[in-house]
Amino acid sequence: MHPRPSPIAASLYTLRDLDVDVIVIHGPTGCCFRTARLLENDGVRVLTTAMSENDFIFGAHEKLEETLKKVEKMFSPKLVGVVGTCASMIIGEDLKEAVQNANISAKVLTVESHGGFGEGDNTEGAIIVLEEAAKSDLISWNEAKRQIGMLKRATEIEKTRGMARGEYIKPSSGDDKDKVAFEFLKSLREGERVAMVLNAKKETAYLFADILKLPKINHNPLIIANLRDDIGLPRIRKHAKNIKSELEINGIKIDYLTGGLDEYPITGERVGEILKEENVEFAVISGVPHAVPIEELDVKSVAVTDGPRLVKPLKELGYDYVVAELDAHAKTLGVDKIVQSDFGKSIRENIKVI
Repeated sequence: MHPRPSPIAASLYTLRDLDVDVIVIHGPTGCCFRTARLLENDGVRVLTTAMSENDFIFGAHEKLEETLKKVEKMFSPKLVGVVGTCASMIIGEDLKEAVQNANISAKVLTVESHGGFGEGDNTEGAIIVLEEAAKSDLISWNEAKRQIGMLKRATEIEKTRGMARGEYIKPSSGDDKDKVAFEFLKSLREGERVAMVLNAKKETAYLFADILKLPKINHNPLIIANLRDDIGLPRIRKHAKNIKSELEINGIKIDYLTGGLDEYPITGERVGEILKEENVEFAVISGVPHAVPIEELDVKSVAVTDGPRLVKPLKELGYDYVVAELDAHAKTLGVDKIVQSDFGKSIRENIKVI
């Protein structure tokens, strides 16, 4: 009942993760405007064919062909993505034919997605890109199938445990960060078995990993993170490698690597197993905390999320505290180092209680 990212936006982000040089959106100038502008911060050139009302009736094949030729002249790209929109797909524009007619030297992936594609889930757009990438031998079919499985699991989690459950959810800023930080540090001071968990998605891990950056203290928490750097698309592996390296430089030892940054839908289950095995009494779980079966655990818990509409579902799952980090995507696009989080800052400012 409330707006969520569309398949078009997911297509754009997945093309970005394949390290495309340029993306052409075949639609009106305003389609996915915010996503397109943000992706420019990640080094991807994003253009539009600027379809107008007349094009909705008579088609815009020539506009797409002309735009592709301009792309080659302006940027000399090696890899280009062409993404459909509601306007172009509903009138039946043939993206592949336009690409053939343009005949540019770059490899071009065509993504025929739109806002209501399939069930309207944003992951549908990412799945189309992965299938096209496999057809073009950019990734293997085994890798495409693995990632598609992750995306379907992510959709299931959002529909059953997250903000896509159907009813309207009022946004919330969550619990007071300083008060939650104090409770966390108090637990450490009292010698409880404490764990800090990173179960993050893609580049947002640059912000959520900041919460792990504690100064040297007497009672070091258990660190669990989905930062394997040998899994996922090229850009995603690079994110994991960058974050691990920075944590190591700061003296942060990861006790358990649960998986890669695109495996957050399943690494949550492994987190639950580890928390039980280690008899953890207090856990801070950042990134996608609703993927962790917290309701099955006897543990005091903090969820750190980037979704104001996830605060209520997370409380209902059983989290004692929920902290919302706003604009995580905007803060982490185009970066290659850990970004300061509000909750991480609160913990470090309250460290004197130890």
